[in-house]
Amino acid sequence: MNLPDEHIYDVTIDWKEGRIGTMSSSRLEESISVATPPEFPGGVEGIWSPEHLFVASVSSCFMTSFTAIAEYSKFNFLSLKVKSEGKMSREDGKYVMSQITLMPELIITDEKYLKKGIRLLEKAEEICLISRSIKSEIVFIPEIKVEEVADIA
Repeated sequence: MNLPDEHIYDVTIDWKEGRIGTMSSSRLEESISVATPPEFPGGVEGIWSPEHLFVASVSSCFMTSFTAIAEYSKFNFLSLKVKSEGKMSREDGKYVMSQITLMPELIITDEKYLKKGIRLLEKAEEICLISRSIKSEIVFIPEIKVEEVADIA
């Protein structure tokens, strides 16, 4: 399957009031509210911020990269949870997202697949196009756990 060399992803933000808007795409059914984070003047509690979305783009890209690699490699796993944190700091007097910490937790059923699981997690972090497209430092702290699958009788 040949993919085109370019893809376009459209996003529209409709301002509602104050520092709040609604984000949507012509290709998606759901829209979400976005706002200035509460750490800034006029910021709003409880609404997704650009900073949250920035971190979310890295962690969701990691998740989709891992699941694609796992499927291709016929690697079975029970679950994957990707916790992430973004650190905003001042550089040269301006705020930047200086660091993203990815903390994936992969649960597998057999200890003999630990090394392969780590390799696939590392490969997913390496190929994530969002991580490759940003200048933030990516800190990668993977964890794999082995859980027995209970027989259901």
